Amino acid sequence: MTCGAGPARAADKPLHLVLTPSQKPTNLLAGGEQFAKALGELAGVSVRVTVASDYAAVIEALRNQTADLAFVHPAGYVLANREAKAMILAKNQWHGKTTFTSRIYVRKESGIKTVEDLRGKTMAFVDPASSSGYIYPMVLLIQKGLVKNRDPKTFFREVVYSGGHDASIRALLNGHVDAIASFDMVREQYLKDPAERERVTWVAETPEIPEAGIAARAGLDPAVFARVRTALIKMRGPAYAEILKKMYDIDGFEAADDKEYDPVRQAVDILNFRPR
Repeated sequence: MTCGAGPARAADKPLHLVLTPSQKPTNLLAGGEQFAKALGELAGVSVRVTVASDYAAVIEALRNQTADLAFVHPAGYVLANREAKAMILAKNQWHGKTTFTSRIYVRKESGIKTVEDLRGKTMAFVDPASSSGYIYPMVLLIQKGLVKNRDPKTFFREVVYSGGHDASIRALLNGHVDAIASFDMVREQYLKDPAERERVTWVAETPEIPEAGIAARAGLDPAVFARVRTALIKMRGPAYAEILKKMYDIDGFEAADDKEYDPVRQAVDILNFRPR
């Protein structure tokens, strides 16, 4: 779609929305299809949805313009903006906030009391491009002088990548790893059993991270961009609550500005992170 395409023509071709696979892809896709239908009705466009194979594939889809829109996490947005000139459309409201933190979690029964106690232990991150599942906790570990040369294996005995926050918390509970890095509400979102939640505690927390949300590829028709943004901001209240909960457990959307992500850019630069 180019700027020369009129609204009617733009609406004829479905917009492709790509989802970041931060949780089980089959669950995401089911919720995503409902979300795409609701968004399309509000925006007056047809929307189809797919789940990316990993975090980097979301950025690649925006770069090669096979995606028109993408649900992005904060670092993913920064990278997509740098690499693909993507622009933020709207940011998520999540548990009544537009910020969150990352924490390093352990099992209570492990006896681990401080982040320093994790030296020589096993650690699960989510994905190298995950904001709360890798980038922000790694910056914290570097700034504490625990990780050297941006290499987590200079501190941990073994490092694995789970692919999703739900998989990380389950790996911790099952004793497959000593610690995980994830967002501040991971227990509430993925552990429905209060007894399981009680088994997990945290030993370190990052500064606040601004929520991202949905970004648009470079060159998207400005009229479509505006209609989708307006539709996203309207998507709130009881009529949309169930659909939004399935989409990363969010409450709704607010307008967002690119400058809000400057702190995320700084974190990405500390790690010298580049997508593959």
